[in-house]
Amino acid sequence: MEIIQHWITQYGYFGIAALLALGIVGLPIPDETLLTFAGYLIFKGELKALPTGLAALAGSISGITISYVLGRTTGYPLLHKYGRYVRISQKEIDKVHDFYHRTGGLALTFGYFIAGVRHLTAYVAGASKLEWPIFAAFAYGGAVLWASTFLTLGYLLGERWGTILEAAHRFGLAAGLVLGAAAAGYGWWWWRRRSRSKANGGPTT
Repeated sequence: MEIIQHWITQYGYFGIAALLALGIVGLPIPDETLLTFAGYLIFKGELKALPTGLAALAGSISGITISYVLGRTTGYPLLHKYGRYVRISQKEIDKVHDFYHRTGGLALTFGYFIAGVRHLTAYVAGASKLEWPIFAAFAYGGAVLWASTFLTLGYLLGERWGTILEAAHRFGLAAGLVLGAAAAGYGWWWWRRRSRSKANGGPTT
């Protein structure tokens, strides 16, 4: 909190954007705390709603984009060159790419709400060569949803803004379980479809 307060006091809206960008890239910055506290400062009148929202969005988009570019420029070549040494074949890499085509957008959108996941989804998307328009649509839409959610909570809770932190962790855990169940359900459905296709002599993809 001292770091967050210092950056907001010293750098204002730019500080909010910079901290969020660094946090999403992977630095140990409590992103939800920052957003909720910023919403509280809007409540107190120390920050204006529109510039704060734009700063939060700019920081989120910048961070997720940097992660995507890093994955695109370094992650995929490394997987392609050294993946066989850790039993990752080109076929498996292509499957990851296909997975993002089908369901990865939801992981990019809702991964923001799960601590630890939002730092990796964009990198994996870039490493698997997910096309930019698909990435941007889901990742940037998720940034709007995530930032606006915690800013609004901080504003509505007012002096009780700190109580959201425990709820945020619980929500993140619940979201992770829901996404995991969804992924398992999709895997089961895909396997059943593939098995039926093989039995009927049709294509297996």
